[in-house]
Amino acid sequence: MTSAQSALRVVLDARMLSGVSGGVESLLVGLAEGISRLDDGPEEYLFLAHEGENEWLRPHLSGNSRELAIPRSATTIKRRLKARLPGLASAWGRRPDFLQPTSGPPTSDGTIEQACADVMHFTWQAGFLTNVPSIYHPHDLQHVHLPQFFTSTQLRWRERWYKTLADQASLVAVASTWTKADVEQHLHLPPEKVAVVPLAPPTAEYEVPSETEAAETALRLKLPNDYILYPAQTWPHKNHIGLLEALADLRYRAGVVVPLVGSGHQNEFFPKIDRRAKELRISDQVTWLGFVTQRDLQVLYRKARAVVIPSRFEAASGPLWEAFQAGVAAACSNVTSLPEQAGNAALIFDPDDRDGIASAILRLWNEPDLRQMLIDRGRERVRPLTWDRTARTFRAHYRRIGRRPLTEEDHELLTSPPYL
Repeated sequence: MTSAQSALRVVLDARMLSGVSGGVESLLVGLAEGISRLDDGPEEYLFLAHEGENEWLRPHLSGNSRELAIPRSATTIKRRLKARLPGLASAWGRRPDFLQPTSGPPTSDGTIEQACADVMHFTWQAGFLTNVPSIYHPHDLQHVHLPQFFTSTQLRWRERWYKTLADQASLVAVASTWTKADVEQHLHLPPEKVAVVPLAPPTAEYEVPSETEAAETALRLKLPNDYILYPAQTWPHKNHIGLLEALADLRYRAGVVVPLVGSGHQNEFFPKIDRRAKELRISDQVTWLGFVTQRDLQVLYRKARAVVIPSRFEAASGPLWEAFQAGVAAACSNVTSLPEQAGNAALIFDPDDRDGIASAILRLWNEPDLRQMLIDRGRERVRPLTWDRTARTFRAHYRRIGRRPLTEEDHELLTSPPYL
């Protein structure tokens, strides 16, 4: 190995706008924080980002990490497209099929090759063709199970891009064993090519707000004194409408008014959610905040009486881990990876059963002993998950893929059974 090869250089894909793809943004922030603290190796980490659109990431880069900016001309094209097609802006970062050709992933423009990358980490569903060894995150195959939530163009895009980028990759990374099995089956991948790397709670890298700051935030956001929280972008599969219908049943059949606070980017489906709240006559008990900062989000968790996650599909739920870490009781759907993730630390319900959702909410609302039991279990369940461990696990994969020597710790991380 030559001296020029001794420092492994990894490029991580951070080409997105803040606030429109919460899960991937949290992954990148957590990885940037964890990786920047790794000072026991010669690796270098470059975060590929559009020039002028990386302010959200920059505070989290230090030590051996820095940004690799794409020239402004590349972002200018994207901005012009979004200006001409304003209704598509909210999809950028989540569903790039709106702004990308459907013929398949483009070939690399040479940026990462000129940067002498040894490994390319595609952290979200899009990517490009390159001879640089890569890790690919498909995150989930929701379109296979819930095709009704996608247009024919989106379905074609996902089928073509996911398979192409997964086949190209040296490793496909997922966040749960449920997703690993799903990806292996539907993308026809050998088990040894798909690795589970559980992610730490997205809020784990942020300082906990003081009581004074929390009180000021609650006043600024006009939070109710007590409420349940659902932090999720307003995609149809997140099932906000099912949650609203359960709350309406509680109000008009049981006489129990449970305020709801919803945070997360409001995309093109949000007007339907808001309209349904009005039809159900519960708008006065619902607070929609849209995208909030991580510090505000931590306040939302810590002031909530409970977190309820009625989603119809999750590869692994960041909000569930966040609830556990913040010390708030939770209930969630019984679909995909959620029961495995929740263990015995959350109430479980069928997302299509309004009575089941309502019953779980009522128990969390009225039973303090139950809430405390779930809080204790949740904290214990999330305790092993840290961004340091996630970063070290990815570093072990980077070294293996980049053909660098592995330490004893690397071998242990690569062979340990998945936590989730």
